[in-house]
Amino acid sequence: MRQFDTLIIGSGLAGLTLALKLADVQKVGLITKKSLLDGASGWAQGGIAAVLSADDSLEAHIQDTMIAGAGLCDPAATAFVVEHGKESIDWLIAQGVPFTKDNGNNSQNYHLTREGGHSQRRIIHAADATGHVVQETLARRVLAHPNITVLEHYMSVDLITGKKLGLADNRCYGVYALNTVTDEVLTISAQNTILATGGTGKVYLYTTNPDTATGDGIAMAWRAGCRVANMEFIQFHPTCLYHPHAKSFLISEAVRGEGGVLKLPDGTRFMPQHDERAELAPRDVVARAIDYEMKKRGLDCVYLDISHQSVEFLQEHFPNIFARCLELGINISHDPIPVVPAAHYTCGGVIADLHARTDVENLYAVGETAYTGLHGANRLASNSLLECVVFADAAVRDILSKPSQAMPVLPDWDESRVTDADEQIVIAHNWAELRHFMWDYVGIVRTTKRLERAQHRIELLQKEIQEYYAHFHVNADLLELRNLVTNAELIVNSALQRHESRGLHFSKDYPALESNPLPTILIPD
Repeated sequence: MRQFDTLIIGSGLAGLTLALKLADVQKVGLITKKSLLDGASGWAQGGIAAVLSADDSLEAHIQDTMIAGAGLCDPAATAFVVEHGKESIDWLIAQGVPFTKDNGNNSQNYHLTREGGHSQRRIIHAADATGHVVQETLARRVLAHPNITVLEHYMSVDLITGKKLGLADNRCYGVYALNTVTDEVLTISAQNTILATGGTGKVYLYTTNPDTATGDGIAMAWRAGCRVANMEFIQFHPTCLYHPHAKSFLISEAVRGEGGVLKLPDGTRFMPQHDERAELAPRDVVARAIDYEMKKRGLDCVYLDISHQSVEFLQEHFPNIFARCLELGINISHDPIPVVPAAHYTCGGVIADLHARTDVENLYAVGETAYTGLHGANRLASNSLLECVVFADAAVRDILSKPSQAMPVLPDWDESRVTDADEQIVIAHNWAELRHFMWDYVGIVRTTKRLERAQHRIELLQKEIQEYYAHFHVNADLLELRNLVTNAELIVNSALQRHESRGLHFSKDYPALESNPLPTILIPD
């Protein structure tokens, strides 16, 4: 058994920020499914939204967030995040993050770009690889800190709670974690446990997310008795590169922010017919417009054209996109980029308050795993990385304000009644089936009949998976499939409860808006 003051599950921006802010006064454990830099944060291209310019205001950022969120953003959470924006950026700069400067490295000012839904330039970035640069900077500091133990290739199996131990309390005491190299399950004890495991993009056939995005934290919290909210709001990024050799490669929102135009194969621009904001409309609007044009015309993709910009401009602002497209034979200085929508961000999640606390004592949720109320029915571009830092800091303050509590001796993982699996193909087949029917039935445009069809398939899969889980040794594929099916159930049940079309949830059966919208809250049995 390993023991820590605080255990962090996940190594994205939220997890690394938490570790660094706690480690000077606590013994911190950080577990991650693969390597330290394999999470979704490292894939974020655009940047981080914050009010950093004299031309901007907190009120404008709050208003833009609320408009994009389609009437479902929590006002207190939105104000809380926006008001802590500058200090969060200042902290990242202090850690050594080399954000892009305006007019060269000697400038005192940082370059701010604009993205869809924003009324001002407020996106601070590191060229077109912000997430990767931020992650690398913080990871170096995490690995160098003597109070932080990083356990790579460990996948959480389940949270250890008082309820599971037969105790009277509702506390979290740690986690069982599978070493995916040795297949041994480790018991990890901690005063505080933080879920920073990211979203659930891999529940869909096409996603911009890394393979690690299987909704593990959301599923574990649900099984532990936490409420979840707004799981019907899955953001589909409008512009994922469409190419057989370009798995999950994202074409940043900032390309449209810098003048990129969406076109049909014949060169016709179509966004002005869908929204007066055209290419700078929020993501849900743009994704639905592309989906509509593709289905109407039987297209495999549409095209994003930024060829009016110079080669020098494109290489300076989008060096990674320019280089990756060139590798695939697309010169974006004169060729349009083939793009399709893909599942991108989970706007719902585990309900967490302004201290990042969940319904289970000493269990916190931060980042894409959490539902804080910030994103409402549709996340405003580049608010997600900001949310990670702001709520990581909030969790740290709450954790450090509490006295230590007595810890029980935790039992080892019990494998006495299971055997080695005889048919791994069952897992692979069920995984593929789940992702296909979620894409077909629970995608950008939904109907009640499609949702009910998905619900029926999920029930059958759950029975098969639970039987498998009960009789065989756990492995990473089984655990991820189990978690994905739980997330699929939460998404479908949430979608069936919302009898309107709002933000990222569009139903052909309920195309109108309700007059008094509320978050969709699911409560475990």
